[in-house]
Amino acid sequence: MGTEYVNGVIDWRGFIPPHWDIGRFRYLFRFGRGIDITKADLQDEGLPCVSYGEIHSRYGFEVSPETCALRCVDLENPEISQSSMLGKGDFVFADTSEDVEGSGNFTYLNSDSEVIAGYHTVIARPYERDASRFYAYLFDSIPFRAQIRSKVYGIKVFSITQAILKDARLPLPPKTEQQAIVRYLDPHITKIDEVLADLASQAEMLDTYKRELIAATVTKGLDKAAPMKDSGIEWIGEIPAHWEQYPLFAVAKENTIKNTGMAYDNLLSLSYGRIIQKDINMNFGLLPANFEGYQIVQPGYTVLRLTDLQNDKRSLRTGYVTETGIITSAYLGLIPSSRLDSKYFTYLLHAFDLLKIYYRLGGGIRQTLKFTDMKRLPVLIPSLPEQEQIVEFIDTKTVKVNELIADIDAQTEKLRQYRQIVIHDAVTGKIKVSEG
Repeated sequence: MGTEYVNGVIDWRGFIPPHWDIGRFRYLFRFGRGIDITKADLQDEGLPCVSYGEIHSRYGFEVSPETCALRCVDLENPEISQSSMLGKGDFVFADTSEDVEGSGNFTYLNSDSEVIAGYHTVIARPYERDASRFYAYLFDSIPFRAQIRSKVYGIKVFSITQAILKDARLPLPPKTEQQAIVRYLDPHITKIDEVLADLASQAEMLDTYKRELIAATVTKGLDKAAPMKDSGIEWIGEIPAHWEQYPLFAVAKENTIKNTGMAYDNLLSLSYGRIIQKDINMNFGLLPANFEGYQIVQPGYTVLRLTDLQNDKRSLRTGYVTETGIITSAYLGLIPSSRLDSKYFTYLLHAFDLLKIYYRLGGGIRQTLKFTDMKRLPVLIPSLPEQEQIVEFIDTKTVKVNELIADIDAQTEKLRQYRQIVIHDAVTGKIKVSEG
C-alpha cells in the first residue's frame, strides 16, 4: 500500500495528507500494567477483568462488561490496585502472542463501568480520551501492526513491550477529521464484522462436529452394537468390551534423541494441531545459537506441547509427525509401540486434548507437564485392524469437514483483507470523508 519502513519505523512523509501531523505513541499515552494474577484467580463474580486471553480470542478492538461476558477478580484480592484499573477509552494490549499475526492485538474499554486489566497486558491511557475510537481503528490498521510486528521478539511466544509500543509513529488528522473518519468507519466495519461473525459461527459448528466425531470414535469405536464395559475412568465412561487398556508408559516411550552435531536442519513446529515446516535461516525473532538441543522426530511420532497450560486453553496441543526433522525439546515427543497404529495413537491423544484432560494433570496448577506427569494416562487399544479402520473413518470424515472449513476460511480471509483496506484508506486519508 505504498508505505515505507526503516528499521520498523514507518515513514509517513508523502503518505498522508500534508496537513496531518505525525505523533509518537509515547507522547500520546501514559502506560501501566495489568494486575499480577493467574487464570486460576478469575471467577464468575466480582470486579470484571480483561486479560490477554480475551483480547486474542473474544473481545479484540473494544470491550464492555455490559455486553461481554468477562471473568472477574475477587474484590478482596490484595493485588487489586488503582494503577491497573481502566477508565473509559483506555487501551489494553496483550503483551504476548503465539504468532506474529497476533502481535499488537488490543482492546479498549468502551464503557463507564469499573474494569481491571488482567495478567499479560500493557495498559495505554490516551491523554485525549475523545480520540480513543479513532485510535482503535488506527491500531487495527496495517501500517500500525507492521510497526509492531517488525520489532516483537521471542521463540515459542512473541513479546510486545511498552518500548515497542512507544516507538510507533501515528498519523494524526485534525479532531474534526478524526471524528468524521469514525463516523464513516463505524457502519461499514459493523456490517463487515456481522458477516465475519456469521462465518465464524459456521466454522465453529463444523469444528465442534469434527472434535466430537474424533473423541467419540477413538473412545467408543465404530461398531455401535458392540458390547461395552466400564473403563473405570469418569471422563471416558464405557468402552467396547474387547478393547484393552494400558498406561501410557507401557505402550509408548519418550523421544530423547537430540540433534547432536546438527544432523538435521529441517526445522518443524507445532501450530494449532499441525506439524509445519519453518525456515531455519529466518532472521525474525530470537532463535538459539544452534539447534543441537532440539529433538529429532521421525514420521509416526506424536508431539505434544504441554507448556503454559494455565494461560492458554485454546491451542490444539497434539501433532502428528509426517517427516523427519527437528523440533524444540520443550515439546514432548512420543514414540508408539508396535501395538499401536501411530496415527490412531495421535488421534487418541488429540481427543484427550479436545477433552482438556492435560489441564487436569498435576493438580491443575502446573504450567508445564513432563512425561513422568502423564505416564499413567490411559491408552485405549483396539486390535490393529480396528485401529486402522478408525483412522480411515476419521480421515475420510475430517477431509470433507476440513474442505468446508477451508472454504469458509477463504471467504473470511478475503473479507478481512477488505476490512483492512477500508480501515487503512480511512485512517491514512486515502479517502475523503465528510466532516458534516
